[in-house]
Amino acid sequence: MVDPEEEEVMEEITFKSDTVLSDVHLNVPNRRHLMVRLNAVGQPVFLSQFKLLWNKDSWKDNQVKGKKQKDIQIENTVHDDRSIQESCGKNSSGTDFLNENEIQTCPCTRIEALLDNDGDLEVVRRPRVFTETKQKEPSRNKVHPKILTQGAEHFSEEEQENIYHNMVKIEHTMATPLEDVGKQVWRGAFLLADYILFQCDLFKSCTVLELGAGTGIASIITAMVAETVYCTDVGEDLLTMCERNVALNRNLTATEGGTVKVKELDWLKDDLCTDPQVPFSWSEEEISDLYAHTTIIMAADEVLQEAFGDPGTLLMICADLLDLVFFYDDDLTDALFKTLYRLTHNLKNACTVYLSIEKRLNFTLRHLDITCEAYNHFRFSLNDLQKLRDGKMKFIVEPIEATFPQFLVYERIEQLELWKIVAAPVS
Repeated sequence: MVDPEEEEVMEEITFKSDTVLSDVHLNVPNRRHLMVRLNAVGQPVFLSQFKLLWNKDSWKDNQVKGKKQKDIQIENTVHDDRSIQESCGKNSSGTDFLNENEIQTCPCTRIEALLDNDGDLEVVRRPRVFTETKQKEPSRNKVHPKILTQGAEHFSEEEQENIYHNMVKIEHTMATPLEDVGKQVWRGAFLLADYILFQCDLFKSCTVLELGAGTGIASIITAMVAETVYCTDVGEDLLTMCERNVALNRNLTATEGGTVKVKELDWLKDDLCTDPQVPFSWSEEEISDLYAHTTIIMAADEVLQEAFGDPGTLLMICADLLDLVFFYDDDLTDALFKTLYRLTHNLKNACTVYLSIEKRLNFTLRHLDITCEAYNHFRFSLNDLQKLRDGKMKFIVEPIEATFPQFLVYERIEQLELWKIVAAPVS
């Protein structure tokens, strides 16, 4: 019999020793990783270029006309793993909430199908398929990163033209401890970016707030159509990286796009920092603008990595739309929903929230079994928010089917989910 206190210490030690690498970086060829500098805490910083799969002229025409992007043909790489999907409590349609009985019994009904003869979890490796190009990539031998002087990248004129119009350039770290996962790029942020580009008419000319923005890729994409994007997270080093990425991609927003303002927003604090001596603090004018004009909030799962050891999504807040990332730590999940509750009550307009999450199976020492506890807690919190009756706000929750086109190169697996929450005052 293991003492509960010793068990808690065991899990804490395991957590602190974990290092994680995003699937996004794992599947990018070595030749695309350029090490450009060391950050303030001595971590290597890499520059990666992510190609936009679009026809820019057609997209802009459709944006002006208010049309949806249904004519763009993109090959989606979808990993068909329904046994994992069902074991985490999602039904065949992929749209229904878990009822309380289902949540209590998850995650074990079909786990047996994933085990080998000895009872160990069999990990099925996904095929390395890239939609960006069909040519064979060089074999992945040892990584020899090339250290560049700032601004010294050398490309041909044709490459420069393509990069200018069709590339998102992001500085990031790789293989970080769990507490620094926000410095990597995660798949959930790409799902959110796809939705933003597909439904650009919903974001057009609005004010958006992103929570837990990490490297800022979702904020950058949003700024291509929105008027103002408040890109928020915590940690000076992370926010500095995010600000650099905004500057690297000004070409995407310079013509008709909006402004990205990188700010600190701590979910564990009730108030926004207004101390001018603190980097990335808020001015009174910015706070007033945030509450008066925001109509969309969104998130992606970088923040969830801190608890689960595996990536997830990204966060933004705008008066029209809120997109969220699924957090794998129960305390972070609670802090997220409290922050959403507080923000939506302070906004002067109705708000739409979008949650982009990735369900994950995890083996825990506490249960000595494979579970989906964090996902269950997230769904409980989502249900509680919808049931909330405080006489001031009502929250309507519904899933969004991820059948929209893919505008960035990544593997859109079935475990990625997008949720929509409409927060409106009670009339």
